[in-house]
Amino acid sequence: MGFLIAAAALLVGYGTAYVASDDVRYLSRAGFEEMRILSHRVPIYRLAADSSAPPEMRARARLVVDVRAYAERLGLAAKQTYTTYSNVGRDTLLLVLTASPRNCICPVTWHYPVAGRVPYKGFFNFDQAKRTAASYAARGFDVNLRPSAAFSTLGWFNDPLLSTALTSDSVELAALVFHEIAHNTLWVKGATDFNESFAQWVGYRATADFFLSRLDTTSALRAEGRWHDEQVLGDYYAQLLDRLDSLYGLHLTPAANDSGRAAIARWSSDTLERGYGPLLRTYTIGHATERPINNAALIGVRLYRTNLDLFDAWDASNDRDLSRGIYRLHQLLEDAEGSQAFGRMKASLNRK
Repeated sequence: MGFLIAAAALLVGYGTAYVASDDVRYLSRAGFEEMRILSHRVPIYRLAADSSAPPEMRARARLVVDVRAYAERLGLAAKQTYTTYSNVGRDTLLLVLTASPRNCICPVTWHYPVAGRVPYKGFFNFDQAKRTAASYAARGFDVNLRPSAAFSTLGWFNDPLLSTALTSDSVELAALVFHEIAHNTLWVKGATDFNESFAQWVGYRATADFFLSRLDTTSALRAEGRWHDEQVLGDYYAQLLDRLDSLYGLHLTPAANDSGRAAIARWSSDTLERGYGPLLRTYTIGHATERPINNAALIGVRLYRTNLDLFDAWDASNDRDLSRGIYRLHQLLEDAEGSQAFGRMKASLNRK
């Protein structure tokens, strides 16, 4: 996530402006937190070898070191991603807010120095996050406030692996590292949905290959199951979003729009429980069928689960050779921007 940027550090101590401007207070807090995180960095390899650290922590650090090495063997640009570790001293790093009108899946955006305009806002101050979310909800917006274990400074600093992301789930930890390294390897300007979905593909596929290379078939199968489930959910959400886009395209009155949303929510619950739930291998539906329609929560779905079937087809067209698939995709999209990325993939696959 790229909403917190290094320029925030320059705003710390702005005196009168700090008192007068909520934006300056927000950026000052972000700058302070970034400096605190950076000041606690230690090399990840050192943590992996630290006999005084808890055994589980050492094992997770060693896993990160090994994943980075494997990423390089795959031809991915590991660079300095997660070469350091920082303990943030709490369970939740920050809260992330998304907001959207109730009659359109159109994210509210916020503008920051360097990062530009982005469709989410992260808060280290949880009370401020809740107040801001409440203010949007009071104005009739759908809002979604969720915890996040990590953020990015868009390359301005060597972002460390944070203690909040050092999960005990080895598959998810490996997938996280591969995901972020995938961004270093291929990034298409103006194509956030492509970039995040590409990184999802690389994340889980590389994780499966990584564990298979270690003869850990249980973890490899779980990673393959996660990638399968992501595709299943991607198909479900594509149908849900299409129905909502069609509803919002009618430009109904607020009451009629709410009635339409309720009808789609009923369809969604039944379809998820009966149609897609039984197909899942590693995820469970849980209370997902009880959730009302929330455009703000669906914004992330559109970013991370767009055309996942295309990536699986691309994988198959390269004989499931991940290194080859990534290399050829990088060549295909070298000068692409925006929607050209998915367009070129489709055209290339149709020629085969």
